[in-house]
Amino acid sequence: MNTYTLSPAAKLRQILDRPGILVMPGCHDALSARLCEMAGFETAFMSGFAVSASRLGLPDTGLISYAEMLNQGQNICNSVSIPIWGDGDTGFGNAANIKRTVKGYAQAGFACIMLEDQVAPKRCGHTQGKSVVERNEAVMRIQAAVDARNEGADILIMARTDARATHGIDEAIARARIFDEIGADINFLEAPESAAEMERYCREVPGYKVANLIEHGKTPLLPHDQLEAMGYKIAVYPLTLLNAAIVSMQASLKALKSGTTAPLILNFSELTRIVGFDDYYQATERYRIDSVSDIQPPESGTNSHS
Repeated sequence: MNTYTLSPAAKLRQILDRPGILVMPGCHDALSARLCEMAGFETAFMSGFAVSASRLGLPDTGLISYAEMLNQGQNICNSVSIPIWGDGDTGFGNAANIKRTVKGYAQAGFACIMLEDQVAPKRCGHTQGKSVVERNEAVMRIQAAVDARNEGADILIMARTDARATHGIDEAIARARIFDEIGADINFLEAPESAAEMERYCREVPGYKVANLIEHGKTPLLPHDQLEAMGYKIAVYPLTLLNAAIVSMQASLKALKSGTTAPLILNFSELTRIVGFDDYYQATERYRIDSVSDIQPPESGTNSHS
């Protein structure tokens, strides 16, 4: 079957079914998502941290709303053909809210939604001051998401636990196991602090597992082959592009302020190609009308709308 006829979720299932580890960059807007696709990545992750930073200029502490995340996701999903994973935070409320969030993300074009067990308002998993809900509420959130999927939302569910930081590795592993048992497609134990913890998680929890790799974060940045040998299926780098963009913008601003040429600047023709001017010109040429005589009326007796 032509993959272009598949839904984003079906495309992602095909990718996950293949052997080998899936390396996934993070994106925060339509342009960064397009760059991921142009670089040859098969999928990308819309990071809530990165969206909050780029859209609001604010930290990932639950300040961004469901509507803002959904709108950003629609723009991202519409800009690419690769399946996109979306950060759904805590689901933005109770079980009814969570089901609405899952359905909304599916309708926006996401292939997968990540939901977590932090107390709202949540915060980045590698920062201080996190707290998580009790285990039964955490299970309720993922059960509601799984139910929304089973009721027709065409989307995968990634269940995340942040319990390692608050309750220890034993509780985090217990939650991840339960999430897998109730039907989450992917499970995600956030911020293990050593290779030994990562190995234990992979050994004791079945299903597809995610390694969240943040430069200078809590989790060791291990090579892909080592992660795969441990049992990880996905290696996600949610903040690499945002980090690189900030460093480049700061260097460019410093150069401009000092009166020198900004470093690492694209040729203008390459910039216009990346943002889609070439495709736009081709489309306008295809539908250009030089004169009224170029328009051919339908034959007599035919219905132009049939």
